[in-house]
Amino acid sequence: MSIKVELFLSPNCNICGQTSKALEKLTDEIGADKIQWRKVNVIEEIDLAVSLGILSTPSIVIDNVLVFSALPSIKTLREELLYRLDKKEVNDV
Repeated sequence: MSIKVELFLSPNCNICGQTSKALEKLTDEIGADKIQWRKVNVIEEIDLAVSLGILSTPSIVIDNVLVFSALPSIKTLREELLYRLDKKEVNDV
């Protein structure tokens, strides 16, 4: 079982790059089999971004729900990912 994470970013966004690196690190730490993630360019997928309520980048969507509309700390992001994984395991049992 895994969670789907989408990182919405825009071109030339330095903070977006930092968020991407943090998400890569956490995926390696927690397990790539548990976190399926992708980068989403808001310009290329504007309709999806609007439908999720994304107004700024970077934004992080977990399982189709906007969770962070700004760069969270690595600790906060880790805690949220682990919480979502734990919640998914309980619901799938």
